[in-house]
Amino acid sequence: MMQMTGAQILIQALLDQGVEVIFGYPGGAVLNIYDALYERRNELCHIVTSHEQGAAHAADGYARSTAKTGVVLATSGPGATNLVTGIATAFHDSVPLVAITGNVPTDLIGRDSFQEVDIAGITNPITKHNYIVKDVNNLADTVREAFVIANSGRKGPVLIDIPKDVTAAKTEYTPKPMFVPRKNLFPPENDLSRALSAIEQAERPLIYAGGGVVFSDASKLLSVFSKKICAPVCVSMMGISSVPYNDMFYLGMIGMHGTSTANIAARDCDLLIAVGSRFSDRVAGNRHKFASNAKVLHIDIDPSEISKNVNARLSLIGDAPQILKELTERCEQKTNSEWIHKLLQHKALNTLPCVYDEQGLNPREVITKLQTVVGEDALIVTDVGQHQMLTAQYYPFTKPRSFISSCGLGTMGYGLGAAIGAKVGNPNRPVVLITGDGSFHMNMNELAVAVSNQIPVVILVMNNGVLGMVHQWQRLFYQERYAYTEIHRATDFVKLAEAFGAVGMRLKERSDIEQTLKAALECKKPCVVDCSIDIKERVYPIIPPGGTEQDMIFSD
Repeated sequence: MMQMTGAQILIQALLDQGVEVIFGYPGGAVLNIYDALYERRNELCHIVTSHEQGAAHAADGYARSTAKTGVVLATSGPGATNLVTGIATAFHDSVPLVAITGNVPTDLIGRDSFQEVDIAGITNPITKHNYIVKDVNNLADTVREAFVIANSGRKGPVLIDIPKDVTAAKTEYTPKPMFVPRKNLFPPENDLSRALSAIEQAERPLIYAGGGVVFSDASKLLSVFSKKICAPVCVSMMGISSVPYNDMFYLGMIGMHGTSTANIAARDCDLLIAVGSRFSDRVAGNRHKFASNAKVLHIDIDPSEISKNVNARLSLIGDAPQILKELTERCEQKTNSEWIHKLLQHKALNTLPCVYDEQGLNPREVITKLQTVVGEDALIVTDVGQHQMLTAQYYPFTKPRSFISSCGLGTMGYGLGAAIGAKVGNPNRPVVLITGDGSFHMNMNELAVAVSNQIPVVILVMNNGVLGMVHQWQRLFYQERYAYTEIHRATDFVKLAEAFGAVGMRLKERSDIEQTLKAALECKKPCVVDCSIDIKERVYPIIPPGGTEQDMIFSD
């Protein structure tokens, strides 16, 4: 045991949990912590971002791409509140994150002190748990417990708020082993038997995979299970990359912007096996009519999700890999040949066509050709909007955790921070951010972080001068009243990139796509590619809010 300050204990406890990198921004309430970080700068990498929101998104992207816990650090008051959007993003998508905030000294709490805010109260609805540490003797155990909570069961963010005097106080530090997530409960035999019976009786089974499959590393087990019971697989947007795009049984994304085959399969199946998914409104637009001909078997680690949105006749609560392994071992080999043949035939006849004009730039072509340039090992990050949906529809993902996007909260401005975090966690893998001019404008200041830390991310800005997705909705549902979405900013993204110290490129013609993408990747620097996209580009198909597959819109 040794005497250490609270700040030194915090850093040592993080190192003991295997933390290698922290994203954050300095401030008065965390000066003691930053001084302790300086002492251990050769052991713990710290990336200073341009804004605390960018730091939270970077920690999120780091966590999603590495399967490690993201850590973000901010000062009190506005520093802490700037983390809120990033914490909420991680909460909605079940990303393990530990957010550490400083606060005013304990004797000033509740006195409206300078840069004081009740960040624990603010973040209570968007964290798995949060702490205010008022005794330095509790600090180390709090850090350890935070990592256990963030990584146990359904993963998610945890916040630790530390008053400044606690970081200065001294006490003895006792090292303890690295956290071990709590073991998940395994479903009782009666539930397993009922599930196996339903699978045996099903003639038209369909698997609907969500983010839980990706984050529990259950992708290979899901593929084996689908072949064993001869069930095709559709995915939520969070579930993208859980099944390779070229898997014979893969039907694509389901829901609002999903494939017609996936949506028809949900309509016609007699057993829907949902794995690690939550039936969000973007999947089940009309939850009362969704998969109305099917029994629903819901496999999830979070019991609160069962029958929350769509009624589940059967449920298995526990860890997806363990459950899938057990079901696969105990199921008989099935054929369901008529069902499979019908869906694969429909898929072949209704695969989204890539029709390109001779002139101009089509975002679908840019996205489909990108993979041939960056290879299967690339990490693809998106912001939120039309470009996000086009990426989900057209990019050929083959490896789990290769698609990084804010799916639940839908956070514009998420992408650049997340791309930086993904690249920090995966220095040997190409990282490409696909964004829109609206999203990129929100947090483009993080480009300075990529440049100053020599983080070579490629940024493709699908630039159409409008807020594309909202503009599309105004066309379809608001009688073409384009209220405040045709913003037409005069930003020159090439000059902007160069002003930050990055590389800027323009892409306007089809003939230049592969050459420009290769040049962006090979420059080994942060690179912004301004892709000039027609304002008339749309994302189809789309199911209107509250609709079903019968209401799908396929074109203007």
